[in-house]
Amino acid sequence: MNSTILVTGGTGTLGRLVASRLRDGGHAVRVAGRHAPPAELGIEFAQCDLDTGDGVEAALSGARTVVHCAGAQKGDGDKARRLVAAASRAGVTHLVFISVVGADTIPVTGGFDRVAFGYFASKRDAEQVVAGSGIPFSTLRATQFFELTLLTLRAMAKLPVVPVPKGFRFQPVDAGEVADRLVELALGQPAGLVPDLAGPACYPMGDLIRSYLAAAGQRRLLVPVHMPGKAATAIREGANLSEDRAVGRRTWEEFLTEQVPGDVRR
Repeated sequence: MNSTILVTGGTGTLGRLVASRLRDGGHAVRVAGRHAPPAELGIEFAQCDLDTGDGVEAALSGARTVVHCAGAQKGDGDKARRLVAAASRAGVTHLVFISVVGADTIPVTGGFDRVAFGYFASKRDAEQVVAGSGIPFSTLRATQFFELTLLTLRAMAKLPVVPVPKGFRFQPVDAGEVADRLVELALGQPAGLVPDLAGPACYPMGDLIRSYLAAAGQRRLLVPVHMPGKAATAIREGANLSEDRAVGRRTWEEFLTEQVPGDVRR
């Protein structure tokens, strides 16, 4: 019988997709997190808190593969430390981790960098914890999910005047395609740092905002702004992109048409 596959953050955007795909594939899957998934999903749940370590040991019981999707804007390194310490004791033989393109190339040094772009440093910290854990691992870096991009644009569109960071481009990707790749990695042999997974096209930030406003039938004044700091400089240089790994198939326009009423016009 196959051992249980543990998915941390299994009620989040990505973790939910990973867990359901594993279940549909006939694998024993357990979701670990603070809140249980809906009962109708038929997925085992283990309550645990990676911020404190409570329940982590119990969640790992019987698991040999862990797909680590739990994350936040900061503190991912500490979460990973608690997880790998318990996973080592539990005999986990494969740790699959999702990171972000730019984690190793976007410097987060100054105060503004840490406030605005600390997520990249947090993911890099977690990457290093996973790689140095002694547990065989597979780490995938992906670009920004469509869902997160849409959430950001919706928040920006609430402003009467929308600031648009000069020179920023993004390469959003379908979370379902990322989930497919994580499942593939989890069912395979540990592969270390694997090639990035990025969306099929890059968009200036202004174009993304305009596409959302058009789809939502809204009008806003867009004002270009210069973002200070080394992290912003790196993003203007494309450090958050992976143009040679534009392997995603679903487009931003397709996603937006499904999620927001109206026509998508760039």
